[in-house]
Amino acid sequence: MSTDFDCSDIDNHLGKTMDFSPLREAIAPNDIRRWVHAMHYANLAHFDPEHITASVWGRHVAPQSFAIATDDGHGAAPACVGRIENSHLLFGGDEWWFYGPRIEPGDVITNTRIPFDYKVKETGFGPTCFQRGDNNYANQKGEKIARQRSTSIRYRAEAGGNTVNTEEFEEPEWTDAQLEEMEERRFAWVKMLANLGNKERWWDDIAVGDQLPERVFGPHSIASFATEWRAFIVNTWGALDLRKQDLEGLGFTREMAGYENDPDMMKVNPFLTDGAYYGPSRGHLFPRFARRIGMPRGYGYGASMGSWVTDFLSGWAGQHGMVVHSVANYRGPALTGDVTIQTAEVIDRSVDEEGRHLVHVKHLMKNQKGTTMCTGTAEIALPKKPA
Repeated sequence: MSTDFDCSDIDNHLGKTMDFSPLREAIAPNDIRRWVHAMHYANLAHFDPEHITASVWGRHVAPQSFAIATDDGHGAAPACVGRIENSHLLFGGDEWWFYGPRIEPGDVITNTRIPFDYKVKETGFGPTCFQRGDNNYANQKGEKIARQRSTSIRYRAEAGGNTVNTEEFEEPEWTDAQLEEMEERRFAWVKMLANLGNKERWWDDIAVGDQLPERVFGPHSIASFATEWRAFIVNTWGALDLRKQDLEGLGFTREMAGYENDPDMMKVNPFLTDGAYYGPSRGHLFPRFARRIGMPRGYGYGASMGSWVTDFLSGWAGQHGMVVHSVANYRGPALTGDVTIQTAEVIDRSVDEEGRHLVHVKHLMKNQKGTTMCTGTAEIALPKKPA
């Protein structure tokens, strides 16, 4: 391992609680509506008044994926501590534990963030640091909502530009017929959500080997990625009481550091504080910066990809079910022009120590070319039919 890729400063932060940026106002109904819209999650129970009233909850609740929308760093902050000189960062994956309480309008969410661990491996980027950190989300009542263990991938800045795949610079061309066929496949999953409605999906009816209904959405675009970006509450000026952070101090290059969410600069020139245009997130929306960190063109957010996994599984589970644990390993990005296809297979059933009836699944995310984007497993609690 190269000695000039020094990650030892991370040791000074492990196990220590970090600061966070509190919400200035309680969660509003439109925060939730904006989220499900941006995440392509057409579940009427989270945005339509008639279906909200008729839902199992009888009130407006957020989808399980919403917790991350309340954080100031898309969940990555505790997985990005310590200086690594002249480095870039990509999201590597997430592990989630959900405890039961749902976020709803009027809630004020806090996040206790603790860096967890790291290890250095050789990858296609050369020496690479896989760093993990925990986000612990709770509401104003002190109820635990979820824990997210986020993984970041940190590597030498020059390695990104040196490894970019030039054959992927151009977006795929879609014919009208192909787009129509894709639209039908996307609508099939939406109809599944509507047909299930507020009914139970019974644990008793699920068998090992069952395939979950396919979920398809896209093609992704700069516009769809920008819509996702705006749904994270922190990315609206003044929405959070922002903490001060030093991105150059973490080792990011000047062009990718900038003043993202800098509370002092926001009072001087707020345009410079939006990382989507200036700073670490600009690669998502601008191909020339994407190529400097190893991506061939505009690409999606790791935090959004994790939310797609949670929505895919919880949408299938229905209002009586819940994702209790999931692992998502990000293997490739959602690129502009590509379509995302999600599938999953039931690999086991069990009853845990709490008496919950669980369905174990192996999930997979690919694009239209069959390139793997995400792999993982999950446990989903479903109701059991009355005896």
